[in-house]
Amino acid sequence: MPIGELLREKVLAVQEYSLLSWNALTNVFRKPFYWADLFTQADLIGFGSLPIVMLTGFFTGGVLALQSATTLAQFGAKSVTGELVSLSMIKELGPVLTSLMVSGRNASGMASELGSMQVTEQIDAMRALGTDPLKKLVTPRVLSTIVMLFFLTIISDALGTFGGGLISTTMLGLEGAQYYHMAYQYLRYPDILEGLIKPVFFGFIIATIGCYFGMSTRGGTQGVGRSTTQAVVVSSVLIIASDFVISRLMIGLFGR
Repeated sequence: MPIGELLREKVLAVQEYSLLSWNALTNVFRKPFYWADLFTQADLIGFGSLPIVMLTGFFTGGVLALQSATTLAQFGAKSVTGELVSLSMIKELGPVLTSLMVSGRNASGMASELGSMQVTEQIDAMRALGTDPLKKLVTPRVLSTIVMLFFLTIISDALGTFGGGLISTTMLGLEGAQYYHMAYQYLRYPDILEGLIKPVFFGFIIATIGCYFGMSTRGGTQGVGRSTTQAVVVSSVLIIASDFVISRLMIGLFGR
């Protein structure tokens, strides 16, 4: 494929994705409101992802405490393990790892579900019946992912901090009161704000990318497989890239 044609295709894809994202947001304020679809997606995305998010958060906090305490002990700073675990989980690892888990589970699910509807012409049938597919299919998924990822991240942060505390007290010889005191004492408002802003953007990325690749599926069942793979890869890369941008902005604003 010539370079000019490839560039034109990529620019067109960015334009289509931008339009889909904008319409998904503006449809929030337009009737009709598909509350049943919204709650169904919230159940699938939120409660369906809860076990894997809890396990990921707990063991991430445990591993973080195990590895960091070993290094900190060389400098006589083993007592600050709680601070390191809580800051790392709340500012960085909690939002990012939770988003990547949800992306692997739900971005692929959205792409495959909408892709199957696209290749079997169900979406065209919806348009013929006067129903806006973006309003009914995309907007509930976007809203549900943003809201549920916000709460999933909080759960992951809490379990990660608890997991680090459990490992610190049972395997590293730290006092539980000391660990949790250090974990709480050094938290500041900007740290919590950063940890809660990130899942809002990450949830938007996961849902819009999954829906975009699903709605643009072509080529039958093979196309559905390609869309599913692309949705997971692109959303994961965008999550990591946007995490850097948000972190840099927060450091620039608050100095930490």
